[in-house]
Amino acid sequence: MAEATLKEQLNTAVKDAMRNKDKTRLVTLRMAQAAVKQIEIDERRDLSDEDVLKVLDKMLKQRRDAASQYDEAGREELGDKERAEMVIIEEFMPAALNEDDLDGLIRMTISAADAQGMQDMGKVMNELKPQVLGRVDMGHLSKKVRAALAG
Repeated sequence: MAEATLKEQLNTAVKDAMRNKDKTRLVTLRMAQAAVKQIEIDERRDLSDEDVLKVLDKMLKQRRDAASQYDEAGREELGDKERAEMVIIEEFMPAALNEDDLDGLIRMTISAADAQGMQDMGKVMNELKPQVLGRVDMGHLSKKVRAALAG
């Protein structure tokens, strides 16, 4: 049997959350479903797993930013809520890359793209993005690529 798509996994998780009466999980998963559905309606197409990953990655980034803003404003309870939603969304993301694997991937990509310096940053990032989508924070990736190209 073929592995379930990310959309199917989301749908199953929503049903499970409803059965288990897990309100936080249900609300978070429904937000993810709604975001996917909105793009499908706007663009009049079914989203692939890669597209769904992009949506979930964007949701994670929004929650990460919101949590840090709430923490800075002294609203820990709201920051905790954002972090709880992040944990739920992260369940659908591929396993994160460790630093050594990421460094190796960056070196290989720079070599394959024949990148010579900072002027090739865009080329290297465009090559790396599809390989690391959902597995590493793009801001972190950008810093590491910049350091590798400068170094």
